[in-house]
Amino acid sequence: MPKKPAPKMRPDVNETAYRVMLEATGQIPKTDPAKKAKNPDAVARGSKGGKKGGKSRAQTLSPQSRSEIASKAALIRWKKAP
Repeated sequence: MPKKPAPKMRPDVNETAYRVMLEATGQIPKTDPAKKAKNPDAVARGSKGGKKGGKSRAQTLSPQSRSEIASKAALIRWKKAP
């Protein structure tokens, strides 16, 4: 049986408070969680696959199965409350 990867540990409250204090006093630059560095090669590969994925799937499906998938999606879309 394969081992499960260890869960990512969240920083300790004291570590977070220390980091916030250092950022507030200007001893270290402020961190922005929204700006995570992405690997440009991985981004290029991901967008390349995403652009051709739907078209190739639609070509392999029969018209009847495409219609069933679309009607199921429409039901789910309209079931959601605005």
